[in-house]
Amino acid sequence: MSAGADGIEPGTAPSGEAEAEAPRLSPPLLAAIERALADVLRLDRPADAALRAFFKANERLGRRDRGVVAETVFDVLRHRRRYAHQAQSLRGPLPRRLAWLSLVLRFGPGTIPSLRAGAEDTEALHRALAVDPGGLPQPVRLSLPDWLHAELLAQAQADGAAVPHAALESLGRALLVPAPLDLRVNLLRTDRDTLRAALAADGIEAVPLEACPTALRVRGKPALERLAAFERGDFEVQDVGSQRLVEFCAPRRGQTVVDFCAGAGGKTLALAALMRSSGQVYACDVSGARLQRLKPRLARSGATSVQPFGLDSEHDPKLRRLAGRADLVLVDAPCSGTGTLRRNPELKWRMLPAAIDELNARQSSILGAAARLVKRGGALVYATCSLLRRENEAVVEAFSGRHPGFSDPVFLRIRPDIDDSDGFFAARWVRGE
Repeated sequence: MSAGADGIEPGTAPSGEAEAEAPRLSPPLLAAIERALADVLRLDRPADAALRAFFKANERLGRRDRGVVAETVFDVLRHRRRYAHQAQSLRGPLPRRLAWLSLVLRFGPGTIPSLRAGAEDTEALHRALAVDPGGLPQPVRLSLPDWLHAELLAQAQADGAAVPHAALESLGRALLVPAPLDLRVNLLRTDRDTLRAALAADGIEAVPLEACPTALRVRGKPALERLAAFERGDFEVQDVGSQRLVEFCAPRRGQTVVDFCAGAGGKTLALAALMRSSGQVYACDVSGARLQRLKPRLARSGATSVQPFGLDSEHDPKLRRLAGRADLVLVDAPCSGTGTLRRNPELKWRMLPAAIDELNARQSSILGAAARLVKRGGALVYATCSLLRRENEAVVEAFSGRHPGFSDPVFLRIRPDIDDSDGFFAARWVRGE
């Protein structure tokens, strides 16, 4: 049971806006971009993991050059389908053609000399740039695989959108924008104004977000892990949508809370902070490796109420000790991650439609198992970072039909194009007395 999107650890993937000015594109840097892109486009692992491996094998790349490589790779992943269409007139391996288009489109035609393109290549680049994206089919323009475009379009129609294609255009465009860099203020260590002042003293601009009282949005891509405030545990990198989900759970001091799919513990730590480290928070997961990543974060956070709780499955006999005892159970279910495509754009190319059916079976099984832990009068929250109805409302409706002892659900829906955050869905039930 893996957790949904909690944001990212500092320095593991790019976020925020692309660089404002063109980088110096030396031949070695261009070659590094092409090699890194070729590695990532194999789609055999998450993009950030592939990049970490690439940088480890190419330690001579400086921080700025690594930033250029990462930004180019993630830009290509976001726009891959449109870039591949436009790059048909170019020569050479596909990673090189995609990289050139990304660099020229982001930094302007003046980048072409830096690419050392010949006359024929330069002409072909200009032809590629002359393609009007507005004239391309919507799935190509929005760089969505056909199956995902069709599913999102059908949902827009079912929601009663007057012009479903226009509704999807808004969402699709939002998914092509790099994710912002948000922080969660750790209320066990500091407050938002104090943290903002400390960041400013280090030359980092951060603005408070009205959507959540613990959220700050950072300008640029600073090296946060090098800050004293990070070492003190004053903040965690966490998308504001994820923070809003934790607020929606409404934990209270002194409660027994179970984070049933805790992963590396981003939401676990947020729950503990809202509870002022009182009560007990159980961080459950089937992955020991993910729970291991929680340990240094837990030590920095100052939370004393969190207990990691390894499971072999959602039916682990160890869960019997918690049956009927929890005031709140959060099921941040494994899902397609389509709400995080700004942050994890490779997911739309790695995910296959049949995998959603397999996820549905797991989601229902995990939710049913977690419901057994909720005490009378307690709350159960089901959440995903998915945009797909069959992972969200369909799962909730099926659960409610099988469990009449729970109240009608209350919903939370967060969309990248409306809320400028990762996409989240959540439903909250109360178990009858």
